[in-house]
Amino acid sequence: MTIRSETEPRRAPRVARIALAALVGTAAGLAAVYGIGRFGGNAAMSCSAGAETAQRIAPLVRGEVAAISTTDEPRRIPDLVFKDATGKPKTLADWHGRAVLFNLWATWCVPCRKEMPALDALQARLGGPRFDVVAVNIDTRDPEKPKNWLRDAGINRLAYYADPSAKVFQDLKLADRAFGMPTTLLIDASGCEVGTLAGPAEWASDDAVKLIGALIGS
Repeated sequence: MTIRSETEPRRAPRVARIALAALVGTAAGLAAVYGIGRFGGNAAMSCSAGAETAQRIAPLVRGEVAAISTTDEPRRIPDLVFKDATGKPKTLADWHGRAVLFNLWATWCVPCRKEMPALDALQARLGGPRFDVVAVNIDTRDPEKPKNWLRDAGINRLAYYADPSAKVFQDLKLADRAFGMPTTLLIDASGCEVGTLAGPAEWASDDAVKLIGALIGS
């Protein structure tokens, strides 16, 4: 007759607990790397003001900016990291307290190039302590090419930001916030996403200026 040890029935639950802990650890690691956790849970609670902003701008999504999708449940976006013209690391947290039009562009993207003059004009018109256009270039080869293109195109109101690794785009893609180029996010002063746009828009139009004015709260 086989005598079973008193400790044997406990082995299976213990193995299950170890496996569960490993899964939780993996999920936490992914959330830390990609900021995925910021799109759910308590993030919604911290974006109550963003919900009001999204409702405020929704009636102005028309005409030249009709393709914008306002967010039903605003969420904080991942801590995207990119660099300024001097190579200093930047994140969107640096713009906390200011509404932001966050745009990803590249010189190989024809629609991106076409909308850059309008983004430059929008920055010239509304840029300041309450609003900023943050256009991040994701060219991955020649770092001087986008700078030269901006200079030749007469784009001089926008500050230069870049992510040569294109990780910013990949992070937003993982969070279902980037589907092509250009990609634009509208972010309120508390750092919450209130609208997205896949594709270009005429940002210097009256429709866009009115919508950004509502984003700012003016």
